[in-house]
Amino acid sequence: MRDLNIIRSKKGFISDMDGVIYQGSTLIPGVKEFVNWLQKEKKQFLFLTNSSERTPLELRKKLQSMGLDVEESHFYTSALATAHFLKTQAPGCSAYIIGAHGLINALYEVGIPFNDVNPEYVVVGETTGYNYEMIIKATELINKGAKLIGTNGDMTSPSDRGVIPACRALIAPIELATGKQAYFIGKPNPLMMRTGLKKLGVHSEEAVMIGDRMDTDIIGGVESGMETVLVMSGVSNRENIQQFSYQPHYILDRIGDLVPKKAKLNRSSFIAMG
Repeated sequence: MRDLNIIRSKKGFISDMDGVIYQGSTLIPGVKEFVNWLQKEKKQFLFLTNSSERTPLELRKKLQSMGLDVEESHFYTSALATAHFLKTQAPGCSAYIIGAHGLINALYEVGIPFNDVNPEYVVVGETTGYNYEMIIKATELINKGAKLIGTNGDMTSPSDRGVIPACRALIAPIELATGKQAYFIGKPNPLMMRTGLKKLGVHSEEAVMIGDRMDTDIIGGVESGMETVLVMSGVSNRENIQQFSYQPHYILDRIGDLVPKKAKLNRSSFIAMG
């Protein structure tokens, strides 16, 4: 095991959420101590999630319900990354949106309205309201020239009900029906990783990517020039990571293992204030 003090000395920390910060509706042990340590050491940190369903405010409230309060500025979602991409790529564009309000709000806030007649883009994210009529409409619009965008390339995601279909699984029928391939914005797309680094205000050499997935978190960190930490509290285990040609710099049981033992002795209550 490499010296963890190398990681602890970094200025910026980017962390996934599902499987790293929480599982379902339960905070993973050691997370409060980790965030406390980040705040005490004046580290820059960002929770970077491929989920597009929730707004930063809703993510904050989700953590509050688990006993941890973190300011909205510390959250960056694939919905926000998608909105930023479309705003810079095609100012004044419109989109047919298949997704939850986290995605709809993100696009609306940068001036991208919903359009089911002649949009420039069809944008797909996770939603429990997904249905066959949406597939038909998306296929119709893409065949008329609209471009297909996915908020992230995750095939599945963890939930309280077990593993469930994620964005890539929802977008697959549209790709098959149209013969067009979607462009995915979320991790491991360098666009999202670079934006995360920019929000932190640190160079990649001074940042760490922490996640539980080799195919999004770790490869995204490696390709962006960051040190990487894979935690075993989510979907990965020490056996299946050997199949990948790239490897994390560090493997830990959980994110709390990054906290120095001395800092763990301080058990005072904590609220992260941004």
